[in-house]
This record gives sequence, structure tokens and C-alpha cells, in this order.
Amino acid sequence: MKAFAMIPARYAASRFPGKLMQDLAGKPVIVRTYQAALGTGLFDRVIVVTDSEEIALAIKGCGGEVIMSREPHETGSDRLAEAVEDLEVDIVVNVQGDEPFTERESLAKLLQVFREDPEARVDLASLMTELTDPEDIANPNTVKVITDREGFALYFSRAVIPYQRAEEPRAVYYKHKGVYAFRKQALLDFRRLPMQPLEAVEKIEAIRYLEYGKKIKMVRTSVSGIEIDTPEDLERAKAAWI
Repeated sequence: MKAFAMIPARYAASRFPGKLMQDLAGKPVIVRTYQAALGTGLFDRVIVVTDSEEIALAIKGCGGEVIMSREPHETGSDRLAEAVEDLEVDIVVNVQGDEPFTERESLAKLLQVFREDPEARVDLASLMTELTDPEDIANPNTVKVITDREGFALYFSRAVIPYQRAEEPRAVYYKHKGVYAFRKQALLDFRRLPMQPLEAVEKIEAIRYLEYGKKIKMVRTSVSGIEIDTPEDLERAKAAWI
């Protein structure tokens, strides 16, 4: 099974433009993320896919591999789908460029899903971590996920799901971490399928896979890390960096 880590990296983030080129302990955030993915030792190749010459130069400057996007893209999945079309690869792991604390344990669990799936039931695998802080649960920037009994995703939302209707039983909440592992064909399918209303309303690309019947296996992890979505997140990452 040939597996690549691919890091979609656009410069113009809506909430924190240029965040991937912000300094984190002497190196840009995107370089820290690339080196973390490479350091897991799990992948045949680690590739940054970007529309930014500045990001490309930073990755090439540390000896990394870059693919430049030929077209503008609305989602990370679209960007990766274009990049993998001509690559010989079985599983593509999408590592978010703003995740400099990417670690081996969680990514290894994602790859194991496909090794244990001889019938190819799983189109994608992704990570979730339990939420306990009420502010995080209520935060619309925190995407929540609910699953069936086998751990397949039923729905993703920025709203609080499930809804706590009565005091008992107590609801358990899970945050969807934006780290995916795809079969190559799932990525190629995503690119050719138009966005549907639920994805458009929620602004969550994973919903497109569900709307078209793809099976997403969710994997629990206790590693939360720090996603750099805001300047405040960057300051927390700097404080946590050792």
C-alpha cells in the first residue's frame, strides 16, 4: 500500500491571512507542519500542494517537495485531487498546513484503517477527539461529528450535535479534526461532483462525501494539538512549542 502525506496550503486564509508563513520558533508554520509529517516516517512521499510562490519557496528551502496548483480551488480536497490525478498512490493523507503539532500515533491509526479493510468498504478515514469544554462544544468554529455504531460518520456540523434533550443520558461530543486519509478514487470523485446544499450551508467539505454516499470511518484520538486558525492560536502554539 503506497501512502503519501499531502499538505494543501493556500496563502489567503479567510480568518488569518498568511498564517502559514507566520513564524513559529524560527520557522514558518507550514515548514513546521511539513517537517512534522516527514518526521513520522509513515509515508512514501510528503508533498506540499500550494498556489503560493512564497510557500513553495519556503518548502523548497528546507529540501521539501512541492506541487503547484494549476487552478484556483475552494477546498483542500479539490486542491489535492488535481495534484494526485497523475500520481501512483493508493492512500493520500491530507495533513492540514496549520497543524504543526501533527504526530505519528494518530496518522498511523488512519493508515491502519485501510490495512484492515480488505473489502474496501472505507472511502475515507478521519480523526475525532472528545470535547468536554462547553465553550468548545458551542463554538461554531469547532466542527462536531456524530457516528453510527461502527464508527462511520453520520453527519458533521458547526452546531451542537447531538442535542442534549434531557439530563440523562449525558451526550458525548466529538470534534472533527481536519485530517483525512483518502483512497485516491474518493479524491478524484470529489473533484467531479458538484457541491450540494448541506455542504454549502455548513461550509464543511466532508459533508459532500456523505451526500454522495461515501463511507467515512472516524478514528478516535486523544491528541488534540493546536490548529492555527487565529493570531491567538499562534500565540498558544508558540507557548507550547518546546
